Amino acid sequence: MKINDHLLVDDFVTQHPTPNRGGKLEPKYLVFHFTAGRSCQSSVDWLSNPKAKASAHLVVGRDGKIVQLAPFNVVAWHAGKSSWNGLVGMNNYSIGIEMDNAGKLTKVGSKYRTWFQGEIPENEVVQAKHKHESDMGFWQAYTDIQIERAEELAILLVDTYHLKDILGHEDIAPKRKNDPGPAFPFAHIHTRAFGTQDHDDDVYKVTIDGLNIRKGPGVEFEAVAAALSLGTEVTLLETRGRWSKVDVNAPNDIEGWVNNKFIIGKA
Repeated sequence: MKINDHLLVDDFVTQHPTPNRGGKLEPKYLVFHFTAGRSCQSSVDWLSNPKAKASAHLVVGRDGKIVQLAPFNVVAWHAGKSSWNGLVGMNNYSIGIEMDNAGKLTKVGSKYRTWFQGEIPENEVVQAKHKHESDMGFWQAYTDIQIERAEELAILLVDTYHLKDILGHEDIAPKRKNDPGPAFPFAHIHTRAFGTQDHDDDVYKVTIDGLNIRKGPGVEFEAVAAALSLGTEVTLLETRGRWSKVDVNAPNDIEGWVNNKFIIGKA
């Protein structure tokens, strides 16, 4: 990917200008969201509808395709009522990326349903506790290619526009929003873009007794050590889709891969 005249260029990128935009933007931050929509196309259509009074710079589909709605030097309406580090109204200070993802789910019997009554297969569900909530919840997982795109975009945009930080909508509007949510590998993407981890959310706890820790990101990989017990603390090193590479904090120095369903951020 590259940026020419504030527009993203690659074979998997299309331009779909939205009328929902403001004036000139000199971005200081990058803000990630989830769409909570039915599909990438439905989100693009809505964010291009004047009735929505909302937009974003990019929408990243679950297949990795990207739609750009506004140039990076133009204000998009993605943040709403928001603030960060003394700044109020983050539309005027940030680039907004919408990730095609249904967000928080409701479990009905053995089914996982979206707010619009869509059904999400169990292998696309992450059980985790949001940092602003006290209870565990169910969330749609991001796809591997979406996470790769998010990482590439973060690195490119931080480097091109000398951005100060990467944030979630949940950070700049914590009383209103919960996106991009705990299924989004925020710590990994932040680390890849800046080389250091400035957030205190890379320590997790195991939520079941007997969690397998494997040589690679999948059940086909053999275990590297005895299964982890409930409450074991691990440090997040890398995330790939529904799996994370972790370092076991105690009692032994072990690294391996665990399923994201069975770890939550340390409260």
